[in-house]
Amino acid sequence: MIDLHYWPTPNGWKISIMLEECGLPYTLVPVNIGRGEQFRPEFLAISPNNRMPAIVDRDPAGGGEPVSVFESGAILIYLAEKTGRFLPADLRGRNAVLQWLMWQMGGLGPMAGQNGHFLLYAPEKIPYAIERYGREVNRLYGVLDAQLARTGQHVAGTEFSIADMAIFPWVRTYKAQQLPLDEFPHVRRWYDAVFERPAVRRVVDLGKELRAPKMDEEARKALFGQTAQSVRDAAHLTDNRR
Repeated sequence: MIDLHYWPTPNGWKISIMLEECGLPYTLVPVNIGRGEQFRPEFLAISPNNRMPAIVDRDPAGGGEPVSVFESGAILIYLAEKTGRFLPADLRGRNAVLQWLMWQMGGLGPMAGQNGHFLLYAPEKIPYAIERYGREVNRLYGVLDAQLARTGQHVAGTEFSIADMAIFPWVRTYKAQQLPLDEFPHVRRWYDAVFERPAVRRVVDLGKELRAPKMDEEARKALFGQTAQSVRDAAHLTDNRR
């Protein structure tokens, strides 16, 4: 059994899709990031970066103590290696998948996150930030569209992989990103095909009822008000409870 520490965000969706695709049994453990639950000592013990998702695998390969993993890209690789699925074993196939996984982790996710922040959550509209991140997300969609024009059905080659699982949830936010998906026909085709996968259909609304309809000041502080000192304070509290 795997414990999935989760909140309904793109990074949370990635891992729930992988678990469903692999048919792995899991328990959903909500982490209300708008109420600061990511700073609880028991969560920091498995995710020291105070970000979800994280997993605890209570039946790891080879047995022994449970294994915890944080960072969504690392979790996808861990689960792929655990199951032998969605990450090719051959050198070239594995290399292609990992490159596009890192593209999402280092590019699409952070840039779309910043674009969404300045469009939706910033207390004041900052035209430079909106243009800067909007243009970069537009560029990244163009990169993805060109790649899918070359590969056809899947991002990293002929097989559905953890690269597709990582990228799809961020493309799912295209309306919030104010990007017309039809301007990227290969992305549109790929997105529609992934959306129809049974495992994806099962989880696209997983935990939807957990999300608050509006962001209040408590949530804003929990999500955007953290500093190095708040991390030190949470770590100190964790150490004192051991």
